Amino acid sequence: MRAMILAAGKGTRMRPLTDNTPKPLLKIADRCLIEYHIMRLVQAGFNEIVINLAYLGEQIEQTLGTGARYNAQLFYSHEGDTPLETGGGIFHALPLLGNQPFLVVNGDIWTDYPFEKLINKINGLAHLVLVDNPPHHPQGDFVLEQQRIYRQGTPRLTFSGIGVYHPDLFIECPKPPFPLLPLLLKAMQIDAVTGEYYPKEWIDIGTPERLQQLDTKVRNFKDLN
Repeated sequence: MRAMILAAGKGTRMRPLTDNTPKPLLKIADRCLIEYHIMRLVQAGFNEIVINLAYLGEQIEQTLGTGARYNAQLFYSHEGDTPLETGGGIFHALPLLGNQPFLVVNGDIWTDYPFEKLINKINGLAHLVLVDNPPHHPQGDFVLEQQRIYRQGTPRLTFSGIGVYHPDLFIECPKPPFPLLPLLLKAMQIDAVTGEYYPKEWIDIGTPERLQQLDTKVRNFKDLN
């Protein structure tokens, strides 16, 4: 089972930090954001990792290289100068991901979620990890009922940016760029999206302030160990 890290966004909310540096290469303590993902994926058994590239993507590829120093094999999906959005980016990378279900994780989150739980965990077209609604997104995204996910209802939880997808989710999809949400909503209509709730650490690193707070937290934790 391969994994994919979404790393093609422009990071506009993180400006000016991302004016000359892609968001995945911003530092938390002594490492880039994307390095934490790679190391945790490898620890969980995901050694073949696809990374999509667009905005300043050459910097990411130059920094990470082949992935050998992380005991991983990295594959790069080049999208050109214009990102293809989440759905389009995954669709564009399907030749690298294969014809079996695969894990996708947003490159701009921080979490201690145990990725090994998601190996071969799919019963339908998608399996999503949901978390508590953060202060900046109090309305949430989806409803979780008996391990199935729906758009309508309450209480609502927030999509973590962690999911497992079957390639069939992308059958008859539009030409990129396009978002992932419409494909998920269509799959929900046929009861083909499962999910789980994760109550522990998860942070959407969407602003310079949150990046700084996380950097301080990680540095303090390292000082205690």
